[in-house]
Parts: sequence; C-alpha cells; structure tokens
Amino acid sequence: MNREIKIPSKKERHQLFGSVVPGLKTKPTEKLKMADLQNSKKDFLFSIDAVGISNVKHPVILLSDLSPNEQTTIANFKMTSTISYDSKGTNMSRFTEQLEAYRQNGGFVLSLNNLFDFTKELAERLKQNDASIEVTFPWFYERKGPSSALVGLNHSEATLAVTYEEGQGFTTSAKLTTAITTLCPCSKEISEYSAHNQRGYVSMEVEFTPDYHEQIDWKAALLHAAETNASAMIHPVLKRPDEKMVTESAYENPRFVEDMVRLVAADLYELDFIQAFTVQCRNEESIHLHDAIASLSYRKN
Repeated sequence: MNREIKIPSKKERHQLFGSVVPGLKTKPTEKLKMADLQNSKKDFLFSIDAVGISNVKHPVILLSDLSPNEQTTIANFKMTSTISYDSKGTNMSRFTEQLEAYRQNGGFVLSLNNLFDFTKELAERLKQNDASIEVTFPWFYERKGPSSALVGLNHSEATLAVTYEEGQGFTTSAKLTTAITTLCPCSKEISEYSAHNQRGYVSMEVEFTPDYHEQIDWKAALLHAAETNASAMIHPVLKRPDEKMVTESAYENPRFVEDMVRLVAADLYELDFIQAFTVQCRNEESIHLHDAIASLSYRKN
C-alpha cells in the first residue's frame, strides 16, 4: 500500500529540488547597452571557412514533376558563411531570423530561385560577402505496381545546396539517394537455379551547370538514372502478379555494384544540366556478411 504524501506548494517543491532565489542583477537589459562580443574587431589569427548553424528542422513546400506535384515536407537546414581573421564571430540569431522571415511570407518554397534569393539576402543580413545553405529532405512520389497499377508512396532522400559569393554569383549542387534491387550476376551464372538479390542504395552527387534553373526537375532525372539501370525498382504496393513481374525483371537484369555506378554515370553524362558528378552504390548483401560498395566521379570538360 502506497504511503500518503503531503504535497508542498509548487514554489516549495522547486526549492526542494534545487531552485534558488534570483540574485541581484546589475548588467544592462536593453540590447543597445549590452556587450556584443561577436562583433569584436581584433586580430584573431585565422579566417574561418564556415561558421553558422546546422540540424535546423523546418517545414518546406516542395514542387515535383512526379505526383504529388506539390507537397509539404520537413527539411534539415545547414546555413553558414565565412568570417575574416579580424572578426570574433557571427550572429547566430540572424540565420534563424532569415528562415522565419521566409516562413511568414507564404512558406519556404524549396526551389533554386528561392535559395538564390535566400543566400544573397543572408549574406547581406550577416554583413558578409558570402553565404551557403544546404537543405536535406525526404521527397515522396507515387509508384504503381507494374501489373495491378495499385499506387503507393515511395521516397528518396534529397539534398540541395547553394553558395553565394559577392562578385562571383552562385554555385549549386544536389544529391539524391534512393533504394533499388540488384540481382547478383555471379550467383545467376554459377547456380543451377535461382540467384540471390539484395537491397541496394544509389547515391548521386551532382554539380549543376551555371545556366540550370530547374527547367527539368533534377530529382526526377536522378531518380530515373538510378532506377532504370537497376535490376528492379522498389515498390510500396505489390500484389502477386506485380511480384512475378518484379522478380522476373530482376533475374533478366543482373547487376554488380560496379555495373550500377557505370550505368548510372552514363545517364548522368547525357544530362546537359550536369557538369560534374559522383555516383556511389552500396549493396546490403543477402548471403554475405559484408556490404558491397563502388563509386566513381567524373567532371565534363
């Protein structure tokens, strides 16, 4: 049987668990009278390549060529700028102030044009010559079963990055990681019947050409490059006729990780809006203890 407890007042409870009476406060409470250490100017030895904030979760509006064409998702923001050797630090609150200003103006639409405006305005707010933003987010798109045409939502992880430098303009890059199925060519070749397959993950990091302004949805283009070169695609909804088609497709299109990165690279090479890329593939092996990995990088002339 529990003992009866006499609960003290909330103030007494707080004191019981360590709260103390506020001390005498002598420092200014008005912003203009407060010390601003971050804006101190001295010789602090080194310039800093990037300083700012990361792991900032924020809702964004995402446009897509694949259905759903407009969606709201949660993005993870990283925002930085450089500072020179004679600056003590940056003003961290200005990064989130900038983000909040965009939210209050109809929501943050995650497009390159919006990120161009954002980074330039951020540099001006920080009183720096540059600013960078990197946004990572899940991107959802419909996927139909190949026979039943039953629809479900698939998703990939995407990253969009923009850097602004005064007098130099903008540089842009992106990354997409998506899951695929691969079937082992060696297993198919040596076995009397069957072959082992595995879940694979294709990651594509691309650098856009200076004239790219999302005339083509980069997310859909990179997804197409990964999935159409795999043994089979991943589906959220599969009935038995769908499963038959998917497994037969995998058997008809065996792929090593080496095959995957070369085939995906060929597709990226043909995309005019990409000037450099890195392709990686990692297979979670189904009969081996290890993962299999491969990667390649290429820059067009």
